[in-house]
Amino acid sequence: MYKYIKRLIDIVFCLIGLPFFLLIFIVVGLSIKIEDGGPIFYKAKRIGKDSMIFDMYKFRSMKVNAPNILNEDGSTFNSKDDPRVTKVGKFIRATSIDETAQIINVFIGNMTAIGPRASGDTALDTYKDDEKDKMLVKPGITGYTQAYFRNNLSVREKRLKDAWYANNYSFILDTKIFFKTIATVLKRENVYTNTQDPSREEAKNVK
Repeated sequence: MYKYIKRLIDIVFCLIGLPFFLLIFIVVGLSIKIEDGGPIFYKAKRIGKDSMIFDMYKFRSMKVNAPNILNEDGSTFNSKDDPRVTKVGKFIRATSIDETAQIINVFIGNMTAIGPRASGDTALDTYKDDEKDKMLVKPGITGYTQAYFRNNLSVREKRLKDAWYANNYSFILDTKIFFKTIATVLKRENVYTNTQDPSREEAKNVK
């Protein structure tokens, strides 16, 4: 029953959040344009519900045509001193403002306000059987792993916890995640996955 109510909540969330999103769009969009003149949004292929691939939106935090760098476990390289990130990008990443553009995806219907973090489309074949339940539900702007652990877990641990969420989500759990997300963002805990420079051998460049 809740899965039907969840979509209604998403629509209400979009309507309530629209004025705030428009304000963020104006301020952040202008800041991005002023800094380097590049596009405001970054669009990436992600794995959605039932393993369907969709385009996920974010406010662009990296320089135009920045190389895609992954860690050895397939996770995205993410460090405080990443030279690929713009000045505006560092701020919107630390505050998670870059993620707010996903309200577009929630409105379209290929994402939800609260759900598992969407994986890159190239990761689909790397999922183990006990991780695949993650794709039983739509990915979310925030979710269980983002709220409680942010970037402090391995890829394997994140997938298992997201699979658990997909089989146990409820209104009460989503409410807890919502308020925990606010606390996590305000504390700015576990924002970065890496501490080293991205040129180090621990990370690999994926063309």
